Amino acid sequence: MPETFDPAPMRSAYAALLDVVPRPGPPPPGEWGAGRILAHVSLVTAATVAAVNAVGSGAISTYDNRLAQDAWTLDRIAGLAGGLDGLRGRIRAQGEALGLLAAALSPAELATPVPALLLSNGACLVDAPLTVAGILAGLTDVELPGHAQQLL
Repeated sequence: MPETFDPAPMRSAYAALLDVVPRPGPPPPGEWGAGRILAHVSLVTAATVAAVNAVGSGAISTYDNRLAQDAWTLDRIAGLAGGLDGLRGRIRAQGEALGLLAAALSPAELATPVPALLLSNGACLVDAPLTVAGILAGLTDVELPGHAQQLL
């Protein structure tokens, strides 16, 4: 069981993502542009904040990234945020909030299993419970660095 959550690696992963200057021009065929990538990260972060907050409040939680895969929703979020600069500001604030919320959880809360459904490129990656600590580790170690690479 994890003792506590250290938000420093997560902060570094968010900073590395937000420091990337996206490649110019249109994305390669079948790839998302920078706006959709950052909107996706914003939606995934929002879902993670919701799951962590639910566990911290004693509520039942789930973790599902399907909404963060929907092109219409991604474009809408990018527009509502005001483009790339707005998305960066939103992600920065969401990441900070997530780190603060997660750091406040007890070891038992970090070990809480949450039903998870995670898709990527139309394929199911996870359809099983993940602990809150596992969700946070996946975001920090896989999701954020992967999208930083995608932006390059």
